[in-house]
Amino acid sequence: MREREEFLAEPHVAALSVVERADRAPLVMPIWYQYSPGGALWIRTSPESRKARAIASAGRFTLMADRVTPTVRYVSVEGPATLGGISTDEQSWEMVARYLAPDAISAFLEFERREIGPHIVITMRPEHWLSVDLGPV
Repeated sequence: MREREEFLAEPHVAALSVVERADRAPLVMPIWYQYSPGGALWIRTSPESRKARAIASAGRFTLMADRVTPTVRYVSVEGPATLGGISTDEQSWEMVARYLAPDAISAFLEFERREIGPHIVITMRPEHWLSVDLGPV
């Protein structure tokens, strides 16, 4: 269990999957996320985005992180979601710093504020886990 939690805590760009409509396959898209072993996972998104509306409706989502080197490995988690308020400056900085080089953080946050607008924080407490490490390829 600890090994898959540590893998999920690494800064992978994950695939988020959520049921949007009963007559369609789930909505799937790449997303940045934050996770610490034993805690809740969280994402940021525009409050009016398709994923925010779908998560609010479904009440849960799945997130899958993977890699291909040095071994083919993935971890998938699914659980209930809680939509929170507008992302704080600290949360925004934490998420962006997880994925971008230090000298790119401020410019990205300014772009986000100017072009995208506010984000909400959505948390998920992982209930169901799937994980595989296929070893060296």
